[in-house]
Amino acid sequence: MGRVTRRLPDGRWVLPDGRSVLPGNRWDLAPRDVEPPTVSVVIPFYEQQRQLDLVLAALSMQTHPGSRLQVVVADDGSSVSPDVRAFDGAVVVRQEDRGFRAAAARNLGARAADGSVLCFLDADTVPEPTYVERAVRLSAAAADIVAVGRRRHADLTGWSPDGLLAWFRGGTAPTELTEPTWLRDAYRDSADLLHADHRSYRHVISAVLTCDRDFFWTAGGFDEGFIGYGGEDWEFAARAWERGAVLAHVVDAVAWHDGPDWAERSTSDRVGKNAEALALASRITDPAARRHGIRFALPEVRVVVDTDGHSAATLLVTVGTILTELDAVVHLVGEGATTLRAAWGDADPRIVVGPPTEDARSRITMRVRRPIDAETGSLPALVAELDTARAGRLDVVADDEVIVEIRSTRADSRTHRHARALGVDAATLAEDLFPVLRRDADDHGVAPLVEEPRLDW
Repeated sequence: MGRVTRRLPDGRWVLPDGRSVLPGNRWDLAPRDVEPPTVSVVIPFYEQQRQLDLVLAALSMQTHPGSRLQVVVADDGSSVSPDVRAFDGAVVVRQEDRGFRAAAARNLGARAADGSVLCFLDADTVPEPTYVERAVRLSAAAADIVAVGRRRHADLTGWSPDGLLAWFRGGTAPTELTEPTWLRDAYRDSADLLHADHRSYRHVISAVLTCDRDFFWTAGGFDEGFIGYGGEDWEFAARAWERGAVLAHVVDAVAWHDGPDWAERSTSDRVGKNAEALALASRITDPAARRHGIRFALPEVRVVVDTDGHSAATLLVTVGTILTELDAVVHLVGEGATTLRAAWGDADPRIVVGPPTEDARSRITMRVRRPIDAETGSLPALVAELDTARAGRLDVVADDEVIVEIRSTRADSRTHRHARALGVDAATLAEDLFPVLRRDADDHGVAPLVEEPRLDW
């Protein structure tokens, strides 16, 4: 740990490989003068040869150095293998046809990738000549950036590769279709995701997605459980945020989708949206996805309650307060945890005796160090305050003692991933990269339980 590290005045830390570790979501601090990285463009494909021909022609015109550009076409079970001769050296990998499995196809392509940066493009989304160069520059400069390009829409029906090349050289352009207003407004309002929050996963599109290859696999890749159109990009983005991603919109990295946005399509094309929502609800802890009162295995908040100093009654009030207020799983730790819980006679699956396992997920973690009671709405308000401030930790204090500690999994994931390489303590790095808040318990509706509560009625 004695390595000399570089912490720059703007808040960046510099890794031994020269890439930056950024504070918060400050993608704007990523340096621009970086060497072009090796890039693998991964294209999921199914029976789209005409559209793929356009994409490959466009990739042949890229300003990114050709010696640093690999193309991997991941075929999702087409009856005939895709023809990739239009791009010299392109790789084809295939999986059997078991339904629409774009998530699995993207992972298959990523496993065959040689580049340090993955650039995902759909087979119906044609990149402008500068697309790759612009799309990958942030991910090449900073370790945790997940960047989304600008997807515009055009009617490319009947277009040939020659016509496409002529367009990109200044010739006649195709008919442009409506760009989705909701997405354009979201990028504008967030300053191209500079002010992203935990709900900005909705503005990440896998058709124009770029990230560091190592980070992609650290985040777990795409969820291959998605069968059918849509949802896997939102789920990946939400999970990537949880793992410490910096989200960015690269507005000048433009690719053209062949056809209209979903909002412009017919109702018959949109009937799969409910299936997409159902698939997401169990995987994304956004309350908007869980507004029907159903509890899912993946909680938004994972709470560890120290049972030392508790009676069965104080522990019941403490845990009951948490579960009434939050989408949570509670872990009881301490020598007396089993005995104290046994006195309740409950069968609540949201309560676990023992600490979380290493693979236990949640967006927020909370440690409750003392018996507490809380006013209605106080715990959700504290979690919301952590989110609003984009903070790494919020301490709730009573009598100069931290009785509740609320932490962002995103902040902890990023700092633990890079602390060793930077030669610094993870806790120190976390406090440098993310704000730390301190709130008085009395002022925020949280009260230590100092005597046995009444449970009778």
